[in-house]
Amino acid sequence: MSWVSLPLDQLADPKPRAFTGGPFGSKLTSKDYVAEGVPVIRGANLTGGRHLREDNFVFVSEQKLREDLFGNVAHRGDIVFTQRGTLGQVSIIPSNSLFEEYVISQSQMKLTVDPSKADSRFVYYWFSARETIEKIISQNSSSGVPHINLTVLRNFKISVPTLREQQHIADILSAYDDLIENNRRRIALLEEAARLLYREWFVHFRFPGHEHVKITDGLPEGWKRLPFGAALTLQRGFDLPVAKRLSGDIPVYGSSGIVGMHNLPKVSIPTVITGRSGSLGEVRYVDDPCWPLNTSLWVKEFKLVSAHFAYFLMKNMDLKQFNGGASVPTLDRKVVHAASINLPSKLLISLFDEQVIMLFAQKKILENQIRKLNDARDILLPRLMNGEIAV
Repeated sequence: MSWVSLPLDQLADPKPRAFTGGPFGSKLTSKDYVAEGVPVIRGANLTGGRHLREDNFVFVSEQKLREDLFGNVAHRGDIVFTQRGTLGQVSIIPSNSLFEEYVISQSQMKLTVDPSKADSRFVYYWFSARETIEKIISQNSSSGVPHINLTVLRNFKISVPTLREQQHIADILSAYDDLIENNRRRIALLEEAARLLYREWFVHFRFPGHEHVKITDGLPEGWKRLPFGAALTLQRGFDLPVAKRLSGDIPVYGSSGIVGMHNLPKVSIPTVITGRSGSLGEVRYVDDPCWPLNTSLWVKEFKLVSAHFAYFLMKNMDLKQFNGGASVPTLDRKVVHAASINLPSKLLISLFDEQVIMLFAQKKILENQIRKLNDARDILLPRLMNGEIAV
């Protein structure tokens, strides 16, 4: 197998703006966001694996795109990289994406690959390899928020075999990712089933036997209206700089999800984690030992509710409404603790748990399968990328 080392720029499509970064300065700020329009790709959209995560978008208007952001547009098949923040993130906009075009944020860069020179999937896998990610992180040019510039990425060397060999390698690795993505879709369906059950019982009050329960002051008989803090205790996460993280299999959670691994947990009980600073609104049920960072809040004590109930309670609250940060979005746990919630009876919470525990058990099996597939792919990936395994 013959491989050639080339700057990434030489694999870009010759058309204008095929390799570009996000908008500069005031061209795109939070004031430009609208309820619907053209989606903006941010770091949180690059955390779903091979393909772009198409949720939690913000939008800009078509007019804003045409007037100021026409040079920062990405399309299906483009590769998107993180420029500032969590370096090493990379995803492909899938061919069946929800939208035809996207705007990349100030913290992202995008590449349209020349299909006569490279397979975009191969390029994605090259940049998702651990060795490549470590090289990118080593190019950090900032003492504050990690940052690389477009010139660095343009000149980043990538070794490529023939186009046909690239396609074979991408096909092998894609088989693993196809299974992973299928399992993720099944997990999403299980989550949705549990979420709809929660809303049916505890939002719309159509729980088992509701026909025979009297409603008083807007609540079914036996329910209570209490402060959030009476049922749950939120705790700020713990410091753990990247330099102090040791090799291990304990997930480290930041405001947007898992941001790394460590060898020791800080929390060993099932808990619920949400963002405290930076990214707000995402809520995660975690039943494995973990380390919540100080950019997150975690449930330290379940006083009157179960962990499963607490998870859906918090997801249904829209925690973004409690943002108290002037510049950086910030969730004040004291404000959340004071928020009013409707608390059902212990019996009804127990009945709910009996239903969702089965769904979460299936979810756990699928998550374990994903973990094994990820491990197998990650073992195979570097061997394919250095030519050790011929295709």
